[in-house]
Amino acid sequence: MMEWLLVPVAYLTGSVSSAIIVCKLMGLGDPRENGSGNPGATNVMRIGGKKAAAITLFGDAIKGLLPVLLAKVLAVDSLILSLVVFAAFLGHLYPLFFGFKGGKGVATSFGVTLGVDWLLGLAVSGTWFLVYKIGKISSLSALVAACLTPVYVWYIVGDIYLVATFMLISLILLWRHKSNIQRLLAGQET
Repeated sequence: MMEWLLVPVAYLTGSVSSAIIVCKLMGLGDPRENGSGNPGATNVMRIGGKKAAAITLFGDAIKGLLPVLLAKVLAVDSLILSLVVFAAFLGHLYPLFFGFKGGKGVATSFGVTLGVDWLLGLAVSGTWFLVYKIGKISSLSALVAACLTPVYVWYIVGDIYLVATFMLISLILLWRHKSNIQRLLAGQET
């Protein structure tokens, strides 16, 4: 029964906003009030440069990775593992500690995929890098990788709860990137 406590722990871990913390420590101001207003690595790069963005990206991925690894070390069943995955992701989108205004979830979703299976993380990141090498558009790379993640989960992990969870995460990532999709369709995405 104690294993169910991993779900709120994962949400609370996901609620730690790397972007806000990094910007505060580096004297860059609140990313929710600067640049695009999104507390994520891309906006941090706009307002603080590559170093700040890299630290943010790493922090966002780690907060997805750690609760999933803990759940795996504790050998929880696949339903609880799926809930831990989703809770960490949801914490990033709607962080308790920062007024429920979070980022779009790409780095944290990568962290949870890596936690589920390193081959899954490799497949997702490989897709992102391949699409980015061809198109040079980060949001397009993230969207293609997100759409393919449930397929990778099916072939690499084969667990129906995780497939369903990553389908939901992919749909949410698409929804959170709707403005990027509109710009992509209009040929205006940088």
